[in-house]
Amino acid sequence: MYIIVGLGNPEDKYAKTFHNMGFNAAADAAALLGAKFKKKECSSYVAEAYYGGEKIIIARPLTYMNLSGVAVKQLLAKYGAPPSRLAVIYDDFDIPKGKIRIRPSGSAGTHNGMRSVISEIGTQDFTRIRIGIRDPEVNVPIINYVLSEVKKEDYELFVSACGRAAEAAVELAKGAPFDAVMTKFNG
Repeated sequence: MYIIVGLGNPEDKYAKTFHNMGFNAAADAAALLGAKFKKKECSSYVAEAYYGGEKIIIARPLTYMNLSGVAVKQLLAKYGAPPSRLAVIYDDFDIPKGKIRIRPSGSAGTHNGMRSVISEIGTQDFTRIRIGIRDPEVNVPIINYVLSEVKKEDYELFVSACGRAAEAAVELAKGAPFDAVMTKFNG
């Protein structure tokens, strides 16, 4: 059992915002695994896939970003998975745009969605796949920036970043060694 969760906001008006990078990457992960988001459970849209006889759950929480931990806690409980079998994909303002960073644990940093996840599940020890969104040319408050739409000229960069994040999550779910995945995708 492995659970991939992409953080974001469920309304269409957020679809092209920086804060929905995790949602987009989760959709890409489902596509890579041939899965479709067919059901709602655990306060999430959920897709199921199998690899080597093992179930992989891909989820997009419906709780809105700041309450993402509620859905993650429900998913871990329903599927009986420990946090060590969880990967959370999300946007990160502290990383340059388009870069991917994979870590086995760590703090929430400036991310309210991750604060919620850590608070709800009671540990920082789970995989996080961060998609960098920082643009040094933009000088607006973080809350305004993360809820703004990706600029047209940066669209392909972020499509590629979400695809790489999804690929990393899928490799981890299929049992690839963590260090090898980090080496391949970080940077």
